[in-house]
Amino acid sequence: MIDTRRLRTLRAVADHGTVTAAAAALHLTPSAVSQQLVALEHEVGHRLFTRDGRGVRLTAVGRIMLGHANEVLAQLERAAAEVAAYADGEAGEVTVACFSTAISAVLSPTIAALRRTHPGLRVRVRDAEGDEGLAMLLDGEADLTVAVEYRGAPDAADRRLSRLPLYAEPFDLVLPRDHPEAASASLVSVASDTWIGPYPGNPVHDVITFACQQAGFTPDFAHSSDDFRAVVALVKAGAGVALVPRLALRDMTLTDVVVHQTPGPERRVFAAVRRGAGAHPLLRPLLAGLRAASPTLTTSPEQPAHPVTT
Repeated sequence: MIDTRRLRTLRAVADHGTVTAAAAALHLTPSAVSQQLVALEHEVGHRLFTRDGRGVRLTAVGRIMLGHANEVLAQLERAAAEVAAYADGEAGEVTVACFSTAISAVLSPTIAALRRTHPGLRVRVRDAEGDEGLAMLLDGEADLTVAVEYRGAPDAADRRLSRLPLYAEPFDLVLPRDHPEAASASLVSVASDTWIGPYPGNPVHDVITFACQQAGFTPDFAHSSDDFRAVVALVKAGAGVALVPRLALRDMTLTDVVVHQTPGPERRVFAAVRRGAGAHPLLRPLLAGLRAASPTLTTSPEQPAHPVTT
């Protein structure tokens, strides 16, 4: 009989590539993870991993087992959802991993609405930037994540996840008000400027870099911050120019800067749960609330004194 806890360990090691990283995600010691893998290999009768530099990689049998592990764990999620539905599931706690802009734009309004319609549902929020939210979801530290598409992100066909598209958010070009191109700036016209943006590894960094490369140049990121208020503050100080997701600008005071709409770049935002968990009675209203809060989010930021220009 194969222990399902060992299947979770198998998936964690496959996801993280090393026993040490998987152990940290599972809140176990590396020796405990190694013992779980040895026990699973004994149950299966085959090697599941081989050494690969400082990490490990799946053998052919390991890949077969990982596919079955994803199916088994998804079925367990479905079972938990059905049991909770049978028991009504009117009360309980859900942990949501979400990046800061989406916390303000979609998660907070959803929580406010759920307090009226589902008073027994408690939402615990974890700020998770970059790819942290998906890792927390897959490692069991979160029940739902709101995340951004990025190169290398699990796609819609990933057998571990169920995804719900939420919104596509455009980026705006932000310049100091005294910039020589302030009246009619474009990506090409500021190609040689100093740039301000998120750190590499943040999905937004990839979107900005790709958009600039499509325009024919690679941005020179002299200043880095994952906090868009800090990015805009640096623009105000004349430290450079930036592409900023539109929702991040929505509640800022945009004095001393000029904002231009730019065609093309956008970040696509989705909600995800572990496959099989979408029918859980505590997750269904949360997913529905996030979707309901999303359709009107791509309009220009309301800044009457400093309107967005095209």
